[in-house]
Amino acid sequence: MSGVGRGVVHSRARPQSHRPRPPAGNAPAHQRTAPLLTIDPSVAANAADGASALTFASLGLSSELVRAVEKLGWLVPSAIQARAIPALLGGSDIVGQSQTGSGKTAAFCIPAIEKVDPASRATQVLILVPTRELATQVAAEAEKLACFKKGIRTVTVYGGASYDRQFADLGRGAQIVVGTPGRLVDLLGRKALDLSAIKVLVLDEADRMLDMGFSEDLEKLLAAAPEGRQTVFFSATFPPAIRGLVEHHARSPREVRVDKVRDTGPPAVDQVFHEVRHHAKSAALGRLIDFHDPRSGLVFCNTQRMVDELADWLLDRGCAAERLHGGMAQPQRTRVMEGFKRGAFRWLVATDVAARGIDVHDLALVVNYDLPIDAEDYVHRIGRTGRAGRNGMAVTLVSGGAGYRLGQIERALGVRIRREPVPSLKDVAAKRAAVVVDRVREALLAPGGPPPSGVVNALVEEGHALEAIAAALVACYAPVPPADMPEEPLDAMPHRGPPGGPFGKVSGGKRPFAKRPYGKRPATGAVSPPRAVATEHAADQAGPRHPKKTARTFGPVAGGGAEGGSRPPWAKKSFAKKKVWKKKKPGPG
Repeated sequence: MSGVGRGVVHSRARPQSHRPRPPAGNAPAHQRTAPLLTIDPSVAANAADGASALTFASLGLSSELVRAVEKLGWLVPSAIQARAIPALLGGSDIVGQSQTGSGKTAAFCIPAIEKVDPASRATQVLILVPTRELATQVAAEAEKLACFKKGIRTVTVYGGASYDRQFADLGRGAQIVVGTPGRLVDLLGRKALDLSAIKVLVLDEADRMLDMGFSEDLEKLLAAAPEGRQTVFFSATFPPAIRGLVEHHARSPREVRVDKVRDTGPPAVDQVFHEVRHHAKSAALGRLIDFHDPRSGLVFCNTQRMVDELADWLLDRGCAAERLHGGMAQPQRTRVMEGFKRGAFRWLVATDVAARGIDVHDLALVVNYDLPIDAEDYVHRIGRTGRAGRNGMAVTLVSGGAGYRLGQIERALGVRIRREPVPSLKDVAAKRAAVVVDRVREALLAPGGPPPSGVVNALVEEGHALEAIAAALVACYAPVPPADMPEEPLDAMPHRGPPGGPFGKVSGGKRPFAKRPYGKRPATGAVSPPRAVATEHAADQAGPRHPKKTARTFGPVAGGGAEGGSRPPWAKKSFAKKKVWKKKKPGPG
């Protein structure tokens, strides 16, 4: 982004003031002063479970949006939607916090679309997101919700894409603009983006944008928007660091919070970790793939290099896999995400670029190949599965010193992640056999029974028994490894104590190594034992890895002095004083 654009926008910034902006709109006064939106908790909780009469139509939505919601298959609003949509329709500024995968994107998209005037081509809704993938995801959901609203256009703006195309899209007019802060500030400086008609400004994943260094860009965009806008802050987590941003740019904001407890991850996700040897992490991942055999899975790594190496390893293993990281061109990243959503390949290896806002239908397994840096990234990683009430599983591979970082994540989230051993080859074979048995049983219990098979008839005509044919088919599709087959140990030695104990201690609370004996200095006047004896004993205890060394001896062992007159090795030894030559002063003559 150009320095000229930054200077132009900076000149428009309003002076720093902690005074809230005057209320705008025709909302009742009590809705503008209440600090927290209050809805009957039982109604909102039942709405989240689908057991209440609360519907989208009862929230005051237009018929077009109700039809769009029904087309998407949503029966009742989630808890965050039931709390946020009425407040946003009333014109209040919102600070929303809920778990990832709870439907917060629709919670701010639905009221924003209701406020759009299709007759005007000016930009009326601006949605700020931290990453390109999340911008594409939010724009796609906004287009689905506005499918019955004629004349509403949505444009996605982010870095790495062509300027010419974005200039053309904005020039044709778009009421809803979704983009990343950096490119939006750049377009604002080039006079390609006009924010004078903004009615709703949404900051999605505001904490992540601050972590990525977009603080200055956010200030410029918020300052360029009109004073009477409606400002909405939404995020899965809301640390105190962004409270100052809310105080500066929101007028009497309401907190809409679903879960008052600590964010421990989606409740429908089973969290497990395996402590493995560092050189066996890839082998452990292959064992997990064979054991769980999910329809689709997402593997997270911390570096782009590790993503490339692991994706190549999965391809060599015969798995349909692709990679996704920030070093790829934007068209390639878009192609990869679209292919993963439609099921073109089963495994996606990615960095944290895919950890937020990516909603993949029926994602069954998330693997943390590398442990994330902090608890917040861990929550967003495992939040890719178990979305919208579905069940999911999150597996973390821990090796080396990463176990202590896992303990920090557990303490930050207030949960205890279950430790399990890596499945063995026998476990994999038993799981495959159980799957085959279930499929055969299902076919046998189907109405009319299984259809006749020419293969089985041909084998029977050759003289084979039906039991032998069935055993051979099971052996082909679920082979059992030989009992004497050697198996490489993948699990590492445990570094944590029993359940409930502090992290880092071994079972029983004992030290992992014996306490090293240290001698004490003898009392004054006592005779110390010969040093050579103690040195030889220590060398014998050290074993073959530490060869014996010739020890220095003192006193009678060295042949000096009487037996009772040996001096301790630390006793002070007297030395002759060095003669100091002084320069003679010259005489008077």
